[in-house]
Amino acid sequence: MLARFRSALIAALAVACVVTGCAAVPPRATAPLISEPARPRAVQMNENPARAFVLRRLSAMTVAEKAASVLMLHTGGTDVDALRGLVEGNGLGGLILMGDNVPVPDSRLARITDALVTDPELPPLIAIDQEGGIVRRVHSDDGPAAGRLRSRPANETRSAFEDRAELLAGLGVNVNFGIVADATGQHGSFIRSRTLGNTPVEAAPRVAAAVRGERGRVLSTLKHFPGHGVAPGDSHSSIPGTGMGEKEWRATHALPFEAGIDAGAELVMFGHLRFDAIDPAPATMSTRWHEILRDDLGFEGVAVTDDLGMLEHSGEAEFADPVENTVRALEAGNDLLLHVGALDVDAAVEALAEAVESGRIPEERLDQAARRVLALRHSLAE
Repeated sequence: MLARFRSALIAALAVACVVTGCAAVPPRATAPLISEPARPRAVQMNENPARAFVLRRLSAMTVAEKAASVLMLHTGGTDVDALRGLVEGNGLGGLILMGDNVPVPDSRLARITDALVTDPELPPLIAIDQEGGIVRRVHSDDGPAAGRLRSRPANETRSAFEDRAELLAGLGVNVNFGIVADATGQHGSFIRSRTLGNTPVEAAPRVAAAVRGERGRVLSTLKHFPGHGVAPGDSHSSIPGTGMGEKEWRATHALPFEAGIDAGAELVMFGHLRFDAIDPAPATMSTRWHEILRDDLGFEGVAVTDDLGMLEHSGEAEFADPVENTVRALEAGNDLLLHVGALDVDAAVEALAEAVESGRIPEERLDQAARRVLALRHSLAE
């Protein structure tokens, strides 16, 4: 990927020279015969071809098309036409693969994922939950998972996730929702068996090692921000909460996420978790938590929701409407809106577009999200 970027940058610089005239200028009467080249304008010297591509694509999209481009959905089965129809037919940003999408043997998955790439310059994000151990969709992955890795040196975590990423990349998966940055020593905790450390200090170097292992193979995702380990309960069926304040969080449960971001993770997944002392809204729906991620932790990549369908199962009437949840998630600051359960795509796209056109959501917010998702997709182009 880096080599492609360098080549593209060199080409862009060459084009800039042609446009601005890098040839020698005629000498003045009093100047020496050896002329100096004209200096290209800074804006052209700094032009990034990948950014230009994304902005060009974005400028050609309608509001509805931009709204569809920030959705990642799921449909069951291994029928190639159905999967491609969902993604391409709706202009989605991506697809999440669950266990029902993985054929037996799982080596046949590559045929399915290959068929989903219809635009080589802008392939869809094809994601999977592949932590290893109890959370894996590709069952030929028998490498060590968190239960073993948390007590071993960090370099073993790197090796395990490198192997895992190689397997996924070979099957055409390009995003792994697989690095748990939560931490807890509570044996009864829902999330403990999936964590890479009993404490945030223990988990942080292993989270960073997992990101480095996946680097250049699949895009890495840290989850579940701001930390499921501190919030008792299962976010699949409730909205777990804690009274922890921002100062204490920053000194503890922020550490694994910060380590993963510094290591180069491209995505951070927001959890349906309440930190009441910081914001009574679940982090997924919290503008404040998105500000903390961007401003305090310096994350510049794609913020993705956990499955928004989980909010419907919380039993809270406020989150009973999946379409409204989608709108609120974008409004809060998420870039990629994930639904594993059924979603009326047309209704969701219409609602997102209407929220922009009515002024509820500034169009700049949608553009920002769509731009980040497009850039991530274009980074996968061959």
